[in-house]
Amino acid sequence: MIGEEKTAIDFAKYRLDKAKETLNSAKLLYNNNDLSGANYRAYYSIFYSIRAVLAMERIDFKRHKDVIAYFNQHYVKPEIFPRKMGSKIAQAKTIREDCDYDDEYEPSKEKTMQQIETAKELITMVEEYLENKSRNE
Repeated sequence: MIGEEKTAIDFAKYRLDKAKETLNSAKLLYNNNDLSGANYRAYYSIFYSIRAVLAMERIDFKRHKDVIAYFNQHYVKPEIFPRKMGSKIAQAKTIREDCDYDDEYEPSKEKTMQQIETAKELITMVEEYLENKSRNE
């Protein structure tokens, strides 16, 4: 699409593809027992999925907390996405920060797999959301 302006759905799909690639990286890191790296990539997969939804509105923010807050306010609170997903996103963010900034934090395999599953679950939800949006436009 060089020279063409991308539509909102094109941009959203691009971001969702990035989320899928990042999830694959998380799985590879998990399989190589790099649990901190796997948690980090799982969080970013979640983050890119959220940004795919926001791309439909052509909205973005510089800070992660603003992206997540907007998503929670406009998509989780009105239950476009389930409320439980808001909690899972918050947990993934906390674990990613612990992996990055707490030298003594050691993520468990179980918690790491939960973050990978959350990323996978959100990607599926976002795919469905984008399909519905593109059908209705």
